[in-house]
Amino acid sequence: MDALESARFTVAVFQDAAWAGKGLDALAQVGFPPEALTVVAKDGPDAAGLFERIFKGPGDRLELPAVGTVLARGGLVPALDGGSHDLAKVGLAGTMRRVGFQAHDGRIFEALAAKGGVLVAIQSESRAADALAILHSYGGGNAAIGAWTGRV
Repeated sequence: MDALESARFTVAVFQDAAWAGKGLDALAQVGFPPEALTVVAKDGPDAAGLFERIFKGPGDRLELPAVGTVLARGGLVPALDGGSHDLAKVGLAGTMRRVGFQAHDGRIFEALAAKGGVLVAIQSESRAADALAILHSYGGGNAAIGAWTGRV
């Protein structure tokens, strides 16, 4: 099994950077390290501030179909990109299947991000249920675990 197949993510989309910040702070409080987190947000001052606060540095600028210019950082980005720049070619909707989400999930995540939502993903299969509960508790919409192999 290669690294992409073993990558498991819990994903949600927050309505804006302020709500995403609250969710990310809650994840940090229960021990999720910054290296387990991914954030994808439309480029702008609020998003830039969120990246500086959470990651202590800027996000990478990417052009995503159907979304526009985003800031992105974290393990979900290379997992979606697949080494062949697929993320920039087909966007979130076309690449979320790589990490265990169905096509309709990808379209929902993409539509919400295009409207200014902030996608947050956590890579931690052993704590996926904890991450899911926190994302829901702090306003993360459409929160789901991709290809989760554990049991509830």
